Amino acid sequence: MLKGFFGFLNSLVINLPSSKTLTLYWNFGSMLGMVLVFQILTGTFLAMYYSADSILAFSSVQYIMYEVNFGWSFRIFHFNGASLFFVFLYLHFFKGLFFSSYRLKNVWASGITIFLFVMMEAFMGYVLVWAQMSFWASVVITSLLSVIPVWGPSIVTWIWSGFSVSGATLKFFFVLHFLVPWFVLVLVLFHLIFLHSTGSTSTVYCHGDYDKICFFPEYWGKDAYNLFLWLFFFIFSLCYPFIMGDPEMFIEADPMMSPVHIVPEWYFLFAYAILRAIPNKILGVLALLMSIVVFYFFIFFSNYHSVLDILNKFFVFNFILISIILSWLGQCMVEYPFTFLSIVFSILYFFVIFILLFIYILEIFIFS
Repeated sequence: MLKGFFGFLNSLVINLPSSKTLTLYWNFGSMLGMVLVFQILTGTFLAMYYSADSILAFSSVQYIMYEVNFGWSFRIFHFNGASLFFVFLYLHFFKGLFFSSYRLKNVWASGITIFLFVMMEAFMGYVLVWAQMSFWASVVITSLLSVIPVWGPSIVTWIWSGFSVSGATLKFFFVLHFLVPWFVLVLVLFHLIFLHSTGSTSTVYCHGDYDKICFFPEYWGKDAYNLFLWLFFFIFSLCYPFIMGDPEMFIEADPMMSPVHIVPEWYFLFAYAILRAIPNKILGVLALLMSIVVFYFFIFFSNYHSVLDILNKFFVFNFILISIILSWLGQCMVEYPFTFLSIVFSILYFFVIFILLFIYILEIFIFS
């Protein structure tokens, strides 16, 4: 049994046939694996001192920062580690669009599933601070589930463990926040198995074991470049620990007074802008959900055009630009012209996705 395990491990990280054309863009995936393990380790340490109680939660975070030996370092590294994870998650995702990685259907589907669970995990971690912004963000986001037909209000009441967000809700989120990363770790293992069974998409789209090199030592050396990124991350976190946060996160939650302007973390802003762009609550929630779920539909299309195709690059670049603009609009006040621009760019967001889905048919139509 032990021999079989080491053989399996050897096939994953030692003798795995790898394309010669993989560049540093493929470091995004390995960096994500490192950050995930880092987040689990720092989060486990924080869980030892955190109190999942509505009265003590905010104070316990302050206790970790000021009283626990090196607690401040674990807290700021965990806090900024979430942003680091999403930076590379989006880079990894955009790289997949550039190289039409959705042709590897199991890899793509498992990756989108990981994306959804990581977003859920990050949201629950955001709530655990029990500050003004995170408390009211939890009220807004959990209330969206009430649009589910028939069972919606009951699901919201079940999550809240009552008729409002309370200490029981906080415990529910804490338990899930602790357990979900282990499930994500299992999903990542399946993601790697699917990836290594087909091979990565590369600039030459070579899937056979011919004209390839072993994963070790070449790609171990390439992944070692991640150490420079870690060095930059530690320096950035120590010099600017809370630059990615909101001032309202330093104020304890007050159920009787909401912030003037509720803004989620930066990695949720594009979806938040889409939600706010639609006045109808049901359609807004549906658009919010489809902003990620729509990428599951990519597995039904096999766009075997060249991965260096200029048209594909053009639309992916436009999609990235639109996503960035939506993220900026998500933190703007709910007033003209930001509301109008949110509607325009939300439409463009889904339009470009539609074009990317049918780009192969479009190419045949244009160039035939």
